[in-house]
Amino acid sequence: MSPVREEYLLLAKVAEEAERYEDLVMQIKGLTQTYGALTIEERNLLSVAYKNMTNALRSSWRIMDSLEKLESSHPTGRTQHQLALTRQQRNKIERELTDVCKDVIRLLDERLLRTVTAGEETVFYYKMKGDYYRYLAEFAHQQERGHFSDLSLAAYKFAYKHALASLEPTHPTRLGLALNFAVYYHDVRKSPERACHLGKHAFDEAVACLDRDEDSSPQTMRDSMMILQLLRDDLVIWSGEMQRECPNK
Repeated sequence: MSPVREEYLLLAKVAEEAERYEDLVMQIKGLTQTYGALTIEERNLLSVAYKNMTNALRSSWRIMDSLEKLESSHPTGRTQHQLALTRQQRNKIERELTDVCKDVIRLLDERLLRTVTAGEETVFYYKMKGDYYRYLAEFAHQQERGHFSDLSLAAYKFAYKHALASLEPTHPTRLGLALNFAVYYHDVRKSPERACHLGKHAFDEAVACLDRDEDSSPQTMRDSMMILQLLRDDLVIWSGEMQRECPNK
């Protein structure tokens, strides 16, 4: 006999408190298999779990990648052995990260996107799909990077088009999508110009609507303001990069 929905949710929350994110994912997968569509609370737990799992792995990968580059710059016999061990560990992290990202995408394609409703839920899941293809593109080898980059772009474009049509400019999900889509253009496509264009458009639209937004809860407004701050910080950094590259413009 399968656990009832409340039991799945309780076990998922316990797993989150204990930072057992693999267990959290298992509980939410059980929910999707038994009940289909997820509630907002359930899908947010799923998002938190995968985000924590991938953040840890992405951080580890960056450290190993930096070590490998450092050791490559000092080609001694001892360092060559260290380099081989470091590369072996980086490859292991890559495989783990690939498995997690593809697991998210498989869950989205095979279950969550099949029961999705129009509006915020569609934006949320397609943003998630764009995010995890972006992570794959970040560390993929050359022959796969373009493939994952294109898949990420397609998901982000679909989500953004839907967000523009169905969500207010101040909605946290729309703003979070704009932030991550802009990061995609900067980090994956190496285009700070397009990142700034997209980010500034989203930022300006949201700021213009803040005074008119009377229906949002205090928590929603706090979430929106936090994302706007992140977006502004990134815009400052990216604008600085463009000025350094083209100082006379």
